Amino acid sequence: MFNINKNITLNQLEKNIQEILYKKIDCMPEDFNHEMKLALELFQKRVFLEKTIDETISFNKQFIWENKNKNLSLATTAEDLLNVFKLRSNIYGNLNYQDEFPDFINGLNFDNYDFTSAIILYKSNGVISGTTRIIVDSENRLPIEHKFSLDNYRGINKTIAELSRLIVSNENKGLNLEFKYLMQGIYQLYSQNDLDLMFLVIVKEHYKLYSKFGGSEIIKEFDDYGNLGHGTMILSWDPSKVSKFFEKAFLK
Repeated sequence: MFNINKNITLNQLEKNIQEILYKKIDCMPEDFNHEMKLALELFQKRVFLEKTIDETISFNKQFIWENKNKNLSLATTAEDLLNVFKLRSNIYGNLNYQDEFPDFINGLNFDNYDFTSAIILYKSNGVISGTTRIIVDSENRLPIEHKFSLDNYRGINKTIAELSRLIVSNENKGLNLEFKYLMQGIYQLYSQNDLDLMFLVIVKEHYKLYSKFGGSEIIKEFDDYGNLGHGTMILSWDPSKVSKFFEKAFLK
């Protein structure tokens, strides 16, 4: 039996599609070439989805994850990842954030940063109701760096990461269970693995809460960040310096 390296196969298929995507058959009508291009683009997106699922599952299985909450886990199955991508799409669509966080495939919100992300999810009655990802620094760098360079921090800390895509399906005032347990999962993954400093973008009005966590520092403020339509700020966060408030609110 031959063991096929699926990632290499998908990479080659993706490359082949890219090479023929913009070629046209001269003897065929333009309508045919247009429809062929749309079909190839859709197939290319499907190949990228398969690649994302494979890469992300492999990456998540590398982490140490010791957690007693049975509803809190890392995404290590294709079913969980697809449901995470669906939840992102649904939440960002409802918030009108699709310009800033667009779906790669209609109804599925993912990108190549998922390849190097620890994706944490929380299930309520067997359904994913909250998720976030910790993007570990790589050759692709971090999404924040489209707006602000983190090179100075790479020279100081061994491993930096970005906390992003933190969403819950049941928004309400105060600390709901999804948010509480996702923050608990972030802290535990940080504590159990080789991470040194995290960065995150928050809405300015949320700073009052995040400032209570301990170990955070404002790095940069923006009147607007992309297409979000309101003031934001970049924070650095060292979870090894969490406050008594954080311990009481999220760890107990």
